[in-house]
Order: sequence, then C-alpha cells, then structure tokens
Amino acid sequence: MEKMQETAERKGRLTLVLALATLISTFGSSFQYGYNVAVVNSPSEYMQVFYKAAYQIRYGEAMDDGLVTLLWFLTLCMYPLGGFFGSLMVGPLVNKLGRKGTLLFNNIFSIVPAIMMGVSEVARSYEMIIIGRFVVGICAGISSNVVPMYLGELSPKNLRGAIGIVPQLFITIGILTAQVFGIRSILGNVNGWPIMLALTGVPAVLELLLLPFFPESPRYLLIQKGDKDAAREALRRLRGWDDVDEELLEMHREDQSEKAEGRLSVLNLLSFRSLRWQLISVIAMNMGQQLSGVNAIYYYADYIFLSAGVKLNDIQYVTVGTGSVNVFMTIAAVFIVEASGRRILLLLGFAICCAACFVLTIALYFQDGLSWMPYVSFACVIIYGIGHAIGPSPIPYVITTEIFRQSSRPAAFMVAGSVHWLSIITVGLVFPYLAKGLGQFSFVIFGVICLITLIYIWVLIPETKNKTFLEISQLFAKRNKVKIMVEEAERETKNQDGEHCQEEEKVTAF
Repeated sequence: MEKMQETAERKGRLTLVLALATLISTFGSSFQYGYNVAVVNSPSEYMQVFYKAAYQIRYGEAMDDGLVTLLWFLTLCMYPLGGFFGSLMVGPLVNKLGRKGTLLFNNIFSIVPAIMMGVSEVARSYEMIIIGRFVVGICAGISSNVVPMYLGELSPKNLRGAIGIVPQLFITIGILTAQVFGIRSILGNVNGWPIMLALTGVPAVLELLLLPFFPESPRYLLIQKGDKDAAREALRRLRGWDDVDEELLEMHREDQSEKAEGRLSVLNLLSFRSLRWQLISVIAMNMGQQLSGVNAIYYYADYIFLSAGVKLNDIQYVTVGTGSVNVFMTIAAVFIVEASGRRILLLLGFAICCAACFVLTIALYFQDGLSWMPYVSFACVIIYGIGHAIGPSPIPYVITTEIFRQSSRPAAFMVAGSVHWLSIITVGLVFPYLAKGLGQFSFVIFGVICLITLIYIWVLIPETKNKTFLEISQLFAKRNKVKIMVEEAERETKNQDGEHCQEEEKVTAF
C-alpha cells in the first residue's frame, strides 16, 4: 500500500528534462504563432509606404489606393490562411515523423520566410512579405496543434493541464514581444520593421539546435512505432526514475483498446460513433474560442482607448499593458488548472467574456452622452482579455489532447486546427461589415456566442483533470452510447531489465 502511494506521488514530478522540453518546444514554436499575430500591427503604416515606393520604382507610376488596400489585406489574411493549410498537414506529418520530428521539420516554414521577409526591403519586393506571411502561417498552423499534442503525451496525467497551458502562455508572450518591439522608438519604425519580421526565425533556429536532445513522445514510440525499449527510455528520462512499468501498462491498455480502429483519418473520425461527442465538443470549443470576438475586441480597442482619453502616441504603450495582463492571467491559469479543473476555467472564462461583451455594447452606446462611460468601455476590454486568457484561449488545446486517444488524436487536431483558423478568417472577413452595419451592437452577437458555448460546456463537457486517456474515453462512452469493455488478464512477465511487471490485455471498444 505504501509503495503504491509513493508511486502515485512521484507522478506529479516536474523533472528538468520535461521542463526543458516544454520550454524549448513552446518558445521555438508557440512563441512564433503569437509573435506573427501582432508583428505587422505597429509598423503597418511604414510597410504600406514601402509597398508604394517599391511599386513606384518598379513601374514608374504611383500605386493606386485600391491596390494598396488589396495588398495590405493579403498581407493580413495570408497568415490565417497559411494556418488553415498548416492544420491540414498535421495528421500526415505527426504519423510519419512523430511529434518531435514534426516540430523540427516545421522550422523550415519559419526560417525560410524569416529570411524572405527580412530582405524584402532590400529586394524591393512586397510579394516576398505576402508569400512569407503565408508560409509562416503554415508554421503556426502546424505548431499550434502539434505542440499541445507533444506536451500532452510527454506529461504525467496530474501535470497535463498545467503543461498543456504553457503553449498558450508562450503565444501571449509572443504577442507581447511583438507589441514591445513594435514601439516606435524600438523597431516599429521606418528602419526597424524588416528586422521585426525577420526575428521570427530566431526561436526556430534555437529549437532546431536544442530539441533533438530531448525525447520523442513515449506514446508515439510505443503505440505507433511499436518500439517498447525506446518508449521505456524516453519515459525514464522524462520521469526521472527507472520504474515506469505502470505507465507503460496504461499505454498498452490504450493500444489494445484501439487495435480494431487502426489509425483514423479525418473521414473515419467523422463517421466513428464512439468519437461523435468528442468531435462535436472540439468543434464547439474552437468555434467558441474565436467566434467569441477576441480579435474583434482588439480591433475596436484603439477607438475605445482614444475615447477614454489616451493620446494617439500613447496607445502603443496601453496595448503593451493589455498584452502584459494577458500574459499574467495565462500564467495564473497554469498554476490553477490542476487545482480547479479544466471545465470550471472554461465556464468562468466564457461567462466573463459574455458579460464583458454585453456591458461593452451598453457602454459604447452611451459613450458620447456620459463623460465617464469611455472608462467603462476601457475596463470591459481589459476584463474580456482576462476572461479569455484564463479559459477560452488555453483550455481547448488541453481538452483536445485529453479526450482523444492515440489513433484518433492527429485527425482530431486536424479538425480542431482547421475550425480554429477558419473561424479566425471568418471573423476577419465578416466583422468589418458587422461593425459598419451594426456598430457597437455587433458585440451582442459575440456575447450570444459566448453564452451558447458556455451552455454547451456546462451540459456536455466532463471534467478531465487527473484522468488517463482511457478513463476519459469511458466518460464519453456513455454519451456516445457505446461500451468500452476491459478484460484484464494479468500475468507476471520478465522485462528486459529482469524486473517483474504486470500486463493487462484484451481491451476492446464496442
């Protein structure tokens, strides 16, 4: 009994190898996602001047304002479009190259466009920027799905939530870094913007140099590659002790339960009854995450800050302040997710966002008539950011990792990533028309989406904290009206080290 308790206690350990693998993969990949979201915001004015100058030199005539608008629209929308295509590549890549191998390969889609965008001014080519934004979007689409998958499979179950939020933390740090670099006295100026665009390659180079020294996902090695020795060695390095038989046994059970399924494609996933509600839940969470208006709120932010009396030149510093709040609240989520659970953070986060959207609508409506109302609008932007940072932003990635097992996880992340990026594109295309037609009332739509998502989570999403992947599958089995039968045939066997371990087999899903 004491030995079992000791083993259970050891599973919560954050070893140096696990910590460094987390930091290197998130800085090398997730950081870039966030950085490239915000990197073109501050220097947009100077970049458009460059577009006009390059056109003038090339064709000997001034660029039409409509063409400037079109090129800048392409510069902005190519990034999420690349993210969508990157998401479609996730399944084949992680099954062929592994989780770590995919992250290493993905650095090609960061280093090459970093060089292209960095030399674009010298080459007088705005096409290099537009193409570079698309390619670095592919990098973001791959990394935003593979990093949570990789870390979820590296982590012990009682640290999976906290470590699963770290990618989102580095996304917010990436956004904040771009906001800081974008200050006009630093790099957000006529000379500094090419350097800003090129800096996205630095984390990729560091990841390419350092990540090879860290383990591949043990679950990938055991379940998909069938290499038990490599999986055992990876687990020993990650956990910091030699006795990893119990965790290997849990992976073996999962493998046995999926033998009949094989490796699922997206089409298989869509038709597989035992995964129906998991798939619907992932789609609902990712749609709710982006259609809740997070990008629209920040689109309106400059106007709100100006109305609250912030000087035009000082908005850049207020923007950095809001980015800092997001980083701080995501750090808080890392530390509380294992204590509070995933579900409560999602519910609380969407509730805060919902309330902020409705109050912001009222505040914007009365803003011109009441002198103090702009400060309410200002507070709503900050509160909305806090709500999104503690739940809707980080938790869907964690839950997507947890509610799918090994054979279906890559396809699930392809679906989740595609919905995520398509939702970003949808908001980017539709919101300007909503803002023009409905004005401040457009935020009512976002508030309703937050409310619908909250209700869905309340009714249908179970708590997954501190559960194995197989246990989580059993939670959804009742809702899917299927049974996961586990027949245990325990027997003593000798492993390669001469130690005794127990194996449990014949786990079948009906």
